[in-house]
Amino acid sequence: MRTWIARGPVLLTVAGLALAIAACAPPTKSSDSGGSGSAASATSAADLGGMDKLVAAAKKEGQLNVIALPPDWANYGNIIKAFTDKYGIKVNSAQPDAASQDEINAANQLKGQGGAPDVFDLGTAVALKNTSLFAPYQVSTWGDVPDDLKDANGDWINDYGGYMSIGYDASKVPAPTKVTDLLGSGYKGKVALNGDPTQAGAAFSGVAMAALGNGGSADDISKGVDFFSQLKKAGNFLPVDPTPATIESGQTPVVIDWDYLNVAQSKSLQGKVNWKVVVPQNAVVGSYYVQAISKGAPHPAAARLWEEFLYSDQGQNLWLAGGARPVREDAMQKAGSIDQAAFSALPPVTGDPVFLTQDQTAKATTYLTSNWAKAVG
Repeated sequence: MRTWIARGPVLLTVAGLALAIAACAPPTKSSDSGGSGSAASATSAADLGGMDKLVAAAKKEGQLNVIALPPDWANYGNIIKAFTDKYGIKVNSAQPDAASQDEINAANQLKGQGGAPDVFDLGTAVALKNTSLFAPYQVSTWGDVPDDLKDANGDWINDYGGYMSIGYDASKVPAPTKVTDLLGSGYKGKVALNGDPTQAGAAFSGVAMAALGNGGSADDISKGVDFFSQLKKAGNFLPVDPTPATIESGQTPVVIDWDYLNVAQSKSLQGKVNWKVVVPQNAVVGSYYVQAISKGAPHPAAARLWEEFLYSDQGQNLWLAGGARPVREDAMQKAGSIDQAAFSALPPVTGDPVFLTQDQTAKATTYLTSNWAKAVG
C-alpha cells in the first residue's frame, strides 16, 4: 500500500457512512482477555498469554468491524469468509467501495461507538498522516516482513502489493504499450482512473505511473498531473470511477488501476469483454497497502486475531489467490509454504519497478493536494 490508498468509487457521503456503520451491533468489552493483559493494549499475542488466549478473547467479542474491503479486491470476499469459518466471528463489512480517507473519517466520526472500524487497510499516503490512530501490534510472523515494509514500533505493516497497470477492452481501443499512447485519438472519452489521487491509493499510484511515463520520476510527480491535464484537454479523460459494471457495460473501456484488479476483471468478464492488461515497461510503479489496528477498536481482540490471520500462510495465500503479491512472499517461497500455482499465474512484469519512499510519497501527496483539482478537477 505500497503507496496505495483506495479501492473504488466513494458511494456514500460521510453522513451516510456513519449511519451505515453505526448500524452494526455494539462491541463486547474485552478488558479481561482471559490472559495476562488487556487486548486493547496488547502489542503481541504473547501479551495475552499466547494465541489460544487471543482466540478465546476474540471469540468472546464475537464480531469484527472492517471497512473499505470490496469482495473482489485482492480476494477479500474469500478472506472474510475464511476468517469467519475458522473462528466463528461475524465480520461487519461497511462501505466496501470506500477510499482510504473514508476509513479515517469513519474512525474519527464514530470514535467510542460500537460500529467504529476495528482495523484499517490503507494507502501509504493516508496511513502515514494518521499514525496517531493506530495501536501498535506485532503479529507472530513479524520477522518474515522486511524492515522497510513495517513500522519499527509495530504501528503499521505492509500487507499485499502489485503494480500499476492499464486495463483495456481490446475490441474498443487500440492496445497501449506506454502511458503516452493514451493521448491518442483512439482513446477519446475512454480513459478512467480509479478514484481521486488525493484520497485513493490506486489513483495516487496511477498518477505516479503517468509521471514516470511522461518524463517525470518518483521525485517529480508533477509530470503525472501534467499528463492527466493533457489527457483532459485532448478529451480522452473520462471522469468516472470505474467499477466492474462500468467495464462490462463499455462505459469505461480503459482503466488505470492495479494489475491484480485489472486481471480479476479479465477473469470475471471472460466471454463478455475482451479485457487485456498491460504494465507499461517505461513506468513500472509498485506499491504495498498498509494494515493497521485502530487504537479505538471496539473489538480489540478480534482486531488482533484478524491481523494474525492475514499474516498467516493461509491469509497470505488467499491474497495471492486474488492476484496480489503478499508481503511475506520471499519467506514463504523459502519455506515452501507459498501457493506456487497462484504465484506462477501472476502477470509478468518487465523493467525496473519503482517503489515510492515515505519521503517521496509525502512530497507527492503535498503536490497533489495543491495542484490536482485545478489541473484536472
